[in-house]
Amino acid sequence: MSPTPPASPDTASADAPAADTPSADTPADARPLLDVVVYPHRSLGPTGFLVLMAVLSACSFTVGLIFYLSGAWPVVGFLGLDVLIVYVAFRLNYRAARAYETVRLTPEALEITKVDVRGRRRSATLQPYWLAVDMDDPPRRNSRLTLRTHGRRLEIGGFLTPDEKLDLARALRRALDEARGLPAVQMPAARSPATQPG
Repeated sequence: MSPTPPASPDTASADAPAADTPSADTPADARPLLDVVVYPHRSLGPTGFLVLMAVLSACSFTVGLIFYLSGAWPVVGFLGLDVLIVYVAFRLNYRAARAYETVRLTPEALEITKVDVRGRRRSATLQPYWLAVDMDDPPRRNSRLTLRTHGRRLEIGGFLTPDEKLDLARALRRALDEARGLPAVQMPAARSPATQPG
């Protein structure tokens, strides 16, 4: 996550793109109170992946050579298949890590953008005054971080760990409390459904 607001949780990769920093001329009601980018967890970085594949390949080659010299040459193919399966599994994991979500809160709106591995975007804009953040505390293994307003629910951070979801939920609640306390927030006279742009 690459947050710029105060009290932002550590829930995303360190190489997240930096969020735009508002200038001094930016109106107070347009400056984000929370602006974060969350990524899926990656258990192994590129360097670690290369080291792992090198060690695995060396071990498979050594064991395969022993079996080959012993006359059990068909085993060599299975050892090579194991290395290939591990490689493909990690490549798929890295591909899934291309997905990310952005959470941007200003006094007037909460904007959620979800980008999948193919770069397709889905956005939702919610009015912060009526918004509730649902998250188990303490979190459970299957806990979900959900935004709730007017009977609608929107899950965010589905790829985060339970503790990371809780950190994000707490930061979002603090930012929402701040948004509701600012004079720039327009209190609606009546509840109206939150909009979700196409």
